[in-house]
Amino acid sequence: MSTASVMESLDGECQSLELLKAQALGWNHIFSFINSMSLKCAVELGIADIIHAHGKPISLLELATKLSIPPIRNDDLRRLMRLLVFSGFFARKRDGNSQDHDDEELYIPTTASALLVKEKDANISSSLLLMLDQMFLNPWHHLSSWFKQDKVSAATPFEAAPERGIVEATSQSPGFNSFFNEGMASDARFVAKLVVEECAEVFRGLRSLVDVGGGTGAMARAIAEAYPQVKCTVLELPYVVASSEASETVQLVAGDMFQYVPPADAVLLKWVLHDWSDEECVKILKRCKEAVPSKEEGGKVIIIEMVVDFDIGRPELVETQLLFDMHMMVHTAGKQRNEGEWKNIFTDAGFTNYKIIPALGLRSVMEVYH
Repeated sequence: MSTASVMESLDGECQSLELLKAQALGWNHIFSFINSMSLKCAVELGIADIIHAHGKPISLLELATKLSIPPIRNDDLRRLMRLLVFSGFFARKRDGNSQDHDDEELYIPTTASALLVKEKDANISSSLLLMLDQMFLNPWHHLSSWFKQDKVSAATPFEAAPERGIVEATSQSPGFNSFFNEGMASDARFVAKLVVEECAEVFRGLRSLVDVGGGTGAMARAIAEAYPQVKCTVLELPYVVASSEASETVQLVAGDMFQYVPPADAVLLKWVLHDWSDEECVKILKRCKEAVPSKEEGGKVIIIEMVVDFDIGRPELVETQLLFDMHMMVHTAGKQRNEGEWKNIFTDAGFTNYKIIPALGLRSVMEVYH
């Protein structure tokens, strides 16, 4: 065979290999929803709760028994666990004491599975169930048609779908409002634990703090508990305040952040601004600026948000930031922003300086001053 023939044959093999890789990539994206739904199933069944409470490696049969799964579904449970182990949410080991030639598989917890345990303050179970609720999934089926619509008629695919907007849905549906609040509170508890441990300097010297859009007050309560010298207040919409339980450490105030923010040494905006357009962010921050004293007097606005960075050094974190940005596009008028975009918003709102503390993995703590 001539050299040209050999090279042509190799080129054909390379093309075939690339096509097969492309097909696998396509299939992985087509079926990626299975990862989400399998994880949702695990949370609804309480698999992580059982495995963590067991105190030692657990067999498939023991797991099925504790989950009240009938024997006819044992092999199906094994298949679910195989995917969850591959995804890194659980691990497995072999039972060396087995009398059979094939050692029995035993399941053990991981750091990732700890985030699925409902009784832990730092968990993502409620957030996961919220984001995978039908209310949030349906708008994705309208994304392509939304791209062809005038934004005046539908600012987001969520509004283009038959469902109502998030604010309308939560204000008019007590059941979904409770579900939504718990999902947000779950994330607040998760972030609060990290913030109070890793960012103590942010709260040093403060006497008062207003958590704007702070939901049911989970974040504010964690701050008040960690820093008793800080008087904490939550500003929320009236229907959120009405459905929230009273607290001895945190005052709940009904109001509209676009109209007025109560005065304090610091204003906290935790995962609020990503819901809004640049213009609306500027309006919110102007109200916050009116509420806090100057930097020289100890005043500041504390913002917990993503700062998108393609050079972050970890591709999986970049992917998560991009996925979150698409999530915001579909469900809100907001987006995830890079440092330059944040700087422009701060400047337009009248602030003169800011500091970014990249202490929360995907998210950062930003201190903004005037």
